[in-house]
Amino acid sequence: MAFTNKKVDILVAGVGGQGTILASDILAEVGLRCGYDVKKAEVHGMSQRGGAVESHIRWGEKVFSPQVEAGKADYLLGFEMLETARWTHFLALGGTVLINRHRIPPPSVNLGAAAYPSEEEIESVLGARAARVWWIDGTAIARKLGNQTVAGMVILGAFSKLLDQPGEVWTSVIADLVPEKFVELNLKAFGEGRGLPLPAQKKGGNICETSV
Repeated sequence: MAFTNKKVDILVAGVGGQGTILASDILAEVGLRCGYDVKKAEVHGMSQRGGAVESHIRWGEKVFSPQVEAGKADYLLGFEMLETARWTHFLALGGTVLINRHRIPPPSVNLGAAAYPSEEEIESVLGARAARVWWIDGTAIARKLGNQTVAGMVILGAFSKLLDQPGEVWTSVIADLVPEKFVELNLKAFGEGRGLPLPAQKKGGNICETSV
């Protein structure tokens, strides 16, 4: 399958246990099956203990570096609100953010040494760079499906609507990468996200037609 955009740079941010690594694996494989050269990099030193996790995924005609440069990401996929805000500087001006409306307070907040920012404060930070900020109740939707760990799959389902790749490519990759006993649940979560209505986009919106 031939690709349609010259490049797509994606940053996924969350904490350990939210499925960020699986999401990045799916994003990489979708890119490969659509004919892109793909590179991927991950940082997840304390991911098993709820620490910060970031994944860089790059699709292009030819990609030389696996890491997205600061200020160059076309899309920021945030699985946790504060982590999304922390990585806003990686987003290109006019880029798009998908943010899961879910809080996992870091130790500094739990110990009373810092305050968790409000949604309005996070929206202000994101809106300073993004043309579109898409708030998604991914965890709430996942809980209704019986397992909040598939919230990331809800985010991926929504994200898939912003790209040109057919839905069948995404679902086939999910079926191949997710353990068999969890495939049905993950496909349901993906479908829930893909069924969400698109939000409004500010003038001069997301651009993914530049070269790598």
